[in-house]
Amino acid sequence: MRGLQAEGGAPVAAPAGRARGRLFAALVVLAAVIYAADLITKTVMLRTLEGKGPLIVIPDVLQFRVIFNSGAAFSIGTGMTFIFTLIAAGVVVAIVRTARKLGSRAWAVTLGLLLGGALGNLTDRLLRYPSGIGRPTQLQGHVVDFIEVLPGHFPVIDYFPVFNVADSAIVCGGILAVLLAWRNVQIDGSRPAKEGGQDA
Repeated sequence: MRGLQAEGGAPVAAPAGRARGRLFAALVVLAAVIYAADLITKTVMLRTLEGKGPLIVIPDVLQFRVIFNSGAAFSIGTGMTFIFTLIAAGVVVAIVRTARKLGSRAWAVTLGLLLGGALGNLTDRLLRYPSGIGRPTQLQGHVVDFIEVLPGHFPVIDYFPVFNVADSAIVCGGILAVLLAWRNVQIDGSRPAKEGGQDA
């Protein structure tokens, strides 16, 4: 028989509206912090490093170097900007719709990371060159990337793709989502019992 269990293993009822509202608020706050951090760091990097050489923070470990990425996170799929813009917009809508069922703190953090990261890069695609208000090209803006780790010394590959705060949030959110799915934790905080198991 399949039952519903809380993240700690005890039976749980659907979360009250107030609790769900607090979780949604936490998701929004985290997404806003990620979005603001992404926007601020990109702005600072553009003003200080655009058109210049890399800023070495830790030799052979970490440096900042501004590049403009027309692809997805970590420079994947360059040249498919329009498609990635539509995907990012779809992800934002999907997260907002899914958030209405929130009953799990872990999922609130996960969705907050994904939403903040998606909004950060989506803003670039909508407003940065060659897209933007008054420009003939739309939905094809290039994302600003600037974080480079182990430049020229990354294992297996010569260079790890340059990334930004939004990319980092998306990757962390994706890893958390995989872990929660592996643990069978649902968006509402319940955890269906495994087939053949006993309810706690």
